[in-house]
Amino acid sequence: MPRAKFQTLTEQMFYILLCLKNECYGLDILDRVPAMTNGRVTVGSGTLYNLLEQFLAEGMIRQTRVEGRRRSYILTQHGMDMLQKEYDRILAQTWDYYRIFGEGEQK
Repeated sequence: MPRAKFQTLTEQMFYILLCLKNECYGLDILDRVPAMTNGRVTVGSGTLYNLLEQFLAEGMIRQTRVEGRRRSYILTQHGMDMLQKEYDRILAQTWDYYRIFGEGEQK
């Protein structure tokens, strides 16, 4: 059985949506994601624009401006809800880890 679309978010999805808390262009996102993750997460332009189209179709973001080929986007309430749901899921995983291994234990 295939996984429901956007049931969970990949790291790239999570950080793209996080960037869109404030209005920005796609090129801004390509710069912001590596900056906010210290280079741990990067997004290719093909992946970015594919995800932006999917997010638009799902109502998670909305387009705010078009200037030639440049388009800006911002998070919708639905997108914020999805981001919050993913944040809560990650926190639950973190708490499970601490419950099993303890906060002070070393690897």
